[in-house]
Amino acid sequence: MPKHQALDELVKQRLRTWPQRPPGLGRRQGGCENWFRGRPSRSPSDRHPYLKLPGCAYLRTIPDGLWLNIGGTVNETYVDVFAVEACGSLGNLRDKRSRFVPSTQSLLAVCPVRWLMARSPADDRRRWETIAQMQREPHVPLVAPVRDMRVLYALNQEHYDQVEETLVPYPHEYFVPMDALTAIDGDRSPALHQLMSRACATASFLKPVDFAGYCGD
Repeated sequence: MPKHQALDELVKQRLRTWPQRPPGLGRRQGGCENWFRGRPSRSPSDRHPYLKLPGCAYLRTIPDGLWLNIGGTVNETYVDVFAVEACGSLGNLRDKRSRFVPSTQSLLAVCPVRWLMARSPADDRRRWETIAQMQREPHVPLVAPVRDMRVLYALNQEHYDQVEETLVPYPHEYFVPMDALTAIDGDRSPALHQLMSRACATASFLKPVDFAGYCGD
């Protein structure tokens, strides 16, 4: 097996052990969260969620790891996205970053019917039954705009060092060495949890405890 294919399979193998909610991810104050791991899975890829641009049927974005927080109301459903991309080269990083560059055009998250009808790993209900925004059994995919997006990129150590030294990340981007992603029980790493705790909108807001001890002039 070629080296890049072996690395790709190892990454997916490790990500399959990650929980339904991204490990260490900060919680939004007062927000209702309903996270699902959309990718990777052992089932055929057409059964699992993906990202796309509005009106574009073929150019799909399929990250190595994809977690979805489905929220909002029946009439205004949205999806928060946490994606993981393992990059074997700097060229691969450039390509994958281009798919998540902020723009005025929203990405759409698509959840196929077969994925919605599958049993939830958390209990014996079907996934759609655990989504408050769905009131009846689906016959078409759930398609919702992406409200918030965070992406974790994993790089081999040489490329990680170069990126850390020279790149100014976008606010939605986070970087780790590849070893942090491929390590056994890597999702339990305190260092990874510390990084992931900042990968949410909550990190942009001041909490009372942050300035409780401050004495102004």
